[in-house]
Amino acid sequence: KMGNAESNAYQNHLSRFLPEEQSDIDGLFDTLSGSSGSAGAKHAKATKKTVTLAALQARQAAHTREPLPEPMTVRLYNGMKSIDLPGKSSGLTEHIAKEQFVIFMSNLLKGNADEKISIIMRMIAKTGGPLKGKQIQEFTEDLIMSVVHVLSYRKELKGWSLENTRDFSSGVKALASELLSELKLPDGTKPVSSQLLETKFDQSVIEDWVYRVPQISVFLSVVIRQGLHVLHSLPDQTNDILNLVPHCKGIKGRGVVSLFDIPAIIYINSHLPAELQHKWQLLFSSRLHGESFSQLCAHIVNKGPCIVIIRDLDGFLFGGFASHSWEVKPQFQGDNRCFLFSVFPTLAVYTYTGYNDHYMYLNHGQQTMPNGLGMGGQHGYFGLWIDSDYGKGHSKAKPRCTTYNSPQLSAKEDFTLDAMEVWAVGDAPENAGRKGKKSILDVDPQAQALLEMAGKSRQSEGLREPIEEDEDDD
Repeated sequence: KMGNAESNAYQNHLSRFLPEEQSDIDGLFDTLSGSSGSAGAKHAKATKKTVTLAALQARQAAHTREPLPEPMTVRLYNGMKSIDLPGKSSGLTEHIAKEQFVIFMSNLLKGNADEKISIIMRMIAKTGGPLKGKQIQEFTEDLIMSVVHVLSYRKELKGWSLENTRDFSSGVKALASELLSELKLPDGTKPVSSQLLETKFDQSVIEDWVYRVPQISVFLSVVIRQGLHVLHSLPDQTNDILNLVPHCKGIKGRGVVSLFDIPAIIYINSHLPAELQHKWQLLFSSRLHGESFSQLCAHIVNKGPCIVIIRDLDGFLFGGFASHSWEVKPQFQGDNRCFLFSVFPTLAVYTYTGYNDHYMYLNHGQQTMPNGLGMGGQHGYFGLWIDSDYGKGHSKAKPRCTTYNSPQLSAKEDFTLDAMEVWAVGDAPENAGRKGKKSILDVDPQAQALLEMAGKSRQSEGLREPIEEDEDDD
């Protein structure tokens, strides 16, 4: 009877996988249990095949650089070991049976929050719940670190790299603390950061958290697929895995390090409309194109939806997503898909409140209206503002920006700009024709004449960007 129950559960889990996925999982188990090949198969009949922690670690160490950091390998092993088989006191043995291995894969890759949770609890702490906030924090940081590590190792960063992005260690902590801020106690309250680490959370609270924070399941899936190199190339990949990291264009070979780090890219990208998540293209970088408002406008006008990111002199990183092409005009533009965000010292996204429609604003060369780039709030009181007198800006929110409910994003209300980037997201609009790109000065002869009268030469002459084909930066 026990044997039947066991094999039924096992068959049910196995049946979740397509035939080619089953053979992929069988192959991995055979490799780990050291029983591939016919001699191994004969031997396996005598001793039931199992996997040990040492075998998992050896698989990692067999590569020049481990695909997964050591702490994550141990957590995966603890997760596999946590699966109780009917009629067996599995907790006592150090060996993982094939059934445990398959059920682990099935629950984490194909299961619902309920099926994942007991494994995740044991991955957080061998003893299971209730768990302290600090233990959940360490697990979440390990998980994010492992995702960045394994995607870099497998060359799956799609044109991004650890060299052309900001150091990711602070990004790992920032993303972990943003995900942990979603932990709610049974009464619905959220403990604040200092309390959070010492608070104890039981299984139902953590299950609710895993259910509401989809990144945890997505990250676990990436760690298993790419870390153990299983089911990684098969078509059953949901969009949240396919577009976890967008393709990066326009940075290759230009010696620029982006203001973004990999965890921030993953997080901000997940908040974009789904149809824009597959590609980011660098349009403007103050380090490449100079610190000039007319250069900024020339590079970003009519280029489709964009992400703007700014670093102030105090090192704070923040920006906004513009859902429409930027246009130079004295009216507000955009729609309620726009948002503001912070990357450092905290990582967070602030979406529209419904209070007003002051989503995005860009103006230049006007006598009567403010000239600059702004998002949220109102004239003279923007959630994010870059003055056309390039280098100055403000982020005003007493106590919050009306449009996006964002706090003050910069270190000081009136800030000095240190660096800025603008990234087009999704596919370029048809009218952003690549042939003969025009400078804003071509469009506005009056601005050109004014510059010449003031004795300023046209800096954009001779500095025009080479017309970039949509080169593949992979």
